[in-house]
Amino acid sequence: MPTITELTLYPIKSCAGINLRSAKISESGLSLQTGASLIHDREWMMVDLAGLFLSQRSHPRMALIRPTMEDDQLMLLAPDMPALSIALSPTESAPATSLQVQVWDDQVAAFDCGDQAAAWLSQFLGTACRLVRFNPAGRRLASQKWTGDQEVGTLFSDGFPLLLTSTASLDDLNQKLVSQGREVIPMDRFRPNIVLSGLDAFEEDYAGFIDLINADNSSDSESESDSDNAIQLKAVKPCTRCTIPAVDQLTGESGPDPVDILQTYRANPLLDGGITFGMNLIVSKGVGSQIHVGDQVDLQLAF
Repeated sequence: MPTITELTLYPIKSCAGINLRSAKISESGLSLQTGASLIHDREWMMVDLAGLFLSQRSHPRMALIRPTMEDDQLMLLAPDMPALSIALSPTESAPATSLQVQVWDDQVAAFDCGDQAAAWLSQFLGTACRLVRFNPAGRRLASQKWTGDQEVGTLFSDGFPLLLTSTASLDDLNQKLVSQGREVIPMDRFRPNIVLSGLDAFEEDYAGFIDLINADNSSDSESESDSDNAIQLKAVKPCTRCTIPAVDQLTGESGPDPVDILQTYRANPLLDGGITFGMNLIVSKGVGSQIHVGDQVDLQLAF
């Protein structure tokens, strides 16, 4: 039976992720409890001075920025830089400044994280930028072209709350890379939230619903039944690929792009020939429940 082998939360869009043994399921994806705060996937983002988001597509060194959580602090680590501590809760003496930022075609309400964070990140990346945090008073919706009637909130992700990949699909790609005399690549090049083992290569392409068998069905509402608390995820859109898989997540350097191999067999006619690897998911059921590495899943195919 397919099994979850990796869970990764990315607090800051396009920066390093945090590998987890368990996480809470929120509408917007994976969440992590740290102290009194609940931290969400892609809750922070770097923007230029015009408010437009930055990513590894143009700034591959973002991969070297490693967020960690310590009680009620977001800590940022990067090579040859002092650790940077950012309070998760604004104080009366340093209230958060609100602003509008842009991620793809969406204008999104956010809070500025201050001059100290801006100076630290600008120095490391070599370009003027600021760190912003999603404003929970606003709401950004995933594309209803793919979610249908369901309104699904997401934060600063490229478009959907969760990204699923499988070890068999990566193995298939790596076999093709080796046959071309190239080195294998790790899964972190594709920056998934959930990795499954026990599937055939690219079987996730045909996923409809994904039910967690061994999920801890303890939600925030004690009145709900266990059935109501079970986690069910819905596959809504294959994930089209840009140049980020070419970025070595350990060195922050761009190298040979595996998408050139993927394009020989992974062009998707549903996406105008876009090259796909992995599936975007939304949460159908189980907000507030826990998901764990080692949970088994029932993959319902949607032919």
